[in-house]
Amino acid sequence: MYSYLSPEQRVPSDHPLRGIRDLTNVVLKELSHLFDDIYSRKGRNSIPPERLLRALLLQYLYTIRSERLLMEQLNYNLLFRWFVGLNADDEVWDPTVFTKNRERLMKADIAGEFFRLVVEGARSLELLSDEHFTVDGTLLEACASLKSFQPKGEQGEAGTGEDQDPGNPTVDFHGEKRSNATHESTTDPESKLAKKGKGKEAKLSYSGHVLIENRNGVVVGAEVLPATGTAEREAALDLLESVAGTQPVTLGADKAYDTKEFVQKARELNVTPHVAQNDKGRSSAIDGRTTRHAGYEVSQKKRKRIEEVFGWMKTVGGMRKLRHRGLRLVGCIFTLAAAAYNLVRITNLCRAGLAAKA
Repeated sequence: MYSYLSPEQRVPSDHPLRGIRDLTNVVLKELSHLFDDIYSRKGRNSIPPERLLRALLLQYLYTIRSERLLMEQLNYNLLFRWFVGLNADDEVWDPTVFTKNRERLMKADIAGEFFRLVVEGARSLELLSDEHFTVDGTLLEACASLKSFQPKGEQGEAGTGEDQDPGNPTVDFHGEKRSNATHESTTDPESKLAKKGKGKEAKLSYSGHVLIENRNGVVVGAEVLPATGTAEREAALDLLESVAGTQPVTLGADKAYDTKEFVQKARELNVTPHVAQNDKGRSSAIDGRTTRHAGYEVSQKKRKRIEEVFGWMKTVGGMRKLRHRGLRLVGCIFTLAAAAYNLVRITNLCRAGLAAKA
């Protein structure tokens, strides 16, 4: 049997991926000069970076848990082939080759440039607020087991007894005092033992942070840091530097940011901290001079929208349980997931007619 319909003809004209693909193509065109510097003209032809990035976006958009499964989907899914730019009879890449090419892109910080250009695209469509922002952080469970959390400088006992499975030994660490100061993971040393709140289970994690603008909830900054007690406030100050300037801006945040040091540093950046007041156990760094204004109450309502970003990135984007190790790589993957969220958000806003320019 012969088919005379191309993948382009099989995708409905109103399919959501069409808008995302159009936005992606504009960004990839801006990145073409960087791709020329990364890839050598000698040796075996590598995977075109434009196609590789489109394939990675599909992994976030359709919650594909591994790159091997992504290649399987590309082999028989015409919608995926169309989005990536493969014809129906083009050969799909080997998963190992795909992973190695992806690592090359991440080392060149293409994820950061891709995210920046997506944000610039949203700004050109007049979707962003330049005055009001919200920041928050969340824990990202590392790709490491608690069994790997062993004393520094030694491997530790993998288990005892003749019935032990060498591939998955039983480790009894109950009653043992373990902390990040004395222990580290043997599989991902940069991950830290952390928990989100009292009564919560402690897990090996990274701390992921995003900064959104309050008008439409578009992510304008993303960063991953080691999961320490001060990571949220440190990341917030880093992210604020990209939006702070001569014009005053406001920043909505939860009670974790209500410290004198953070509020003072935010004000030094010409940022008005609309931080929720922490009235448990200590005095708040936010007084009536801030809370009396109507904008403070608006920021407290708008800041809850940032949970939609974390919800999408964890349930759809696959960030609930990380598949990669190392702070740098996890940061690149997190940034690319934030860019994928923005593409979905921008496409939906354009379809709803909220963008000033089509």
